[in-house]
Amino acid sequence: MNTLLYPSYFPSISHFVAMSQSEQITFEVDDNFQKQTNRNRTYIYSPNGIQLLNIPVKHSTTAHQKTKDVQIENSFDWQKQHFKSLEAAYRSSPFFEYFEYIIEPFYTKKHHFLIDLNFESIEIASKCLGMKLDFEKTTEYFSEVPEVADFRNLVNGKKDNSQFEPYTQVFGDKHGFLNNLSVLDLLFNEGRFALDYLKNQKI
Repeated sequence: MNTLLYPSYFPSISHFVAMSQSEQITFEVDDNFQKQTNRNRTYIYSPNGIQLLNIPVKHSTTAHQKTKDVQIENSFDWQKQHFKSLEAAYRSSPFFEYFEYIIEPFYTKKHHFLIDLNFESIEIASKCLGMKLDFEKTTEYFSEVPEVADFRNLVNGKKDNSQFEPYTQVFGDKHGFLNNLSVLDLLFNEGRFALDYLKNQKI
């Protein structure tokens, strides 16, 4: 199938289920930025349960700002905070050390535009999964796109009702299985088995 998605920050498992089962992937880059969506956030499994990792962005003076024009607020070291949170959450997971050397450099770079950071996070996750990533980008925004599996709604976590098969999570004995977190949760817990898992899920 041909799939249309928003590029987001280390996207949810539902994004990667759709991507892993697609013949062609197109990323929407001509939309208006919306707050309170996963365009600049992701969720991980911390020792205290679900944890939000939010990328600060600079507020626009215009009413409608294109997502591709959104700049990151780098006045404080959010990257260091995010990586520390990942370490606290996944240091004891089976595959954290296996992927750490690939992911850590991402958190030492200063990205200026959110969309560039999001694309790099997707490329890193795809590399860790062993998943070939070929994609196109939109050149114009359309609210409806015929003959394409439109999964753009997945970027709004509140509207994403995807339910997936449980897998072992580090703190699962404390808080139970947490569904549809960042693909990083699946990677750190399942390693290279993660791609087979994604291909076998329904969305």
